This record gives sequence, structure tokens and C-alpha cells, in this order.
Amino acid sequence: MERIERQALSAILLAAPGWARVGLTVPDERMRERAADSLAATIIEKLEGSSPADVNQLSLPL
Repeated sequence: MERIERQALSAILLAAPGWARVGLTVPDERMRERAADSLAATIIEKLEGSSPADVNQLSLPL
């Protein structure tokens, strides 16, 4: 396992969805678990270099 620099990890966490970052602080245990899972998925995606397209993202005509 590689060691990741603190600045890189900070950038990845800031790139995570806002609801997930805030979700870690809510009193609801299920929401905290979902938020933690989303943050973990974001970290893994960024470290592996894979970022699947969001099916909910509307495409802009060029």
C-alpha cells in the first residue's frame, strides 16, 4: 500500500460530496454510515484514478 500525502488526501476529501462531509456529523447512525461509505468511495476512486460517469449528470450540447 502506498503512502498518500496529507495535501492530496485533503484535496480528495474536499472533492467529496458536501452532504457526505456534513453527514458524518448528523445524529442518525444510518446517515453517518452512508456518508462514511460515500467518502471512502470518493477516496478509492481518486486513488485508483477511476471516476465513473454520474448517470444523473445532464450532458450539455456542444
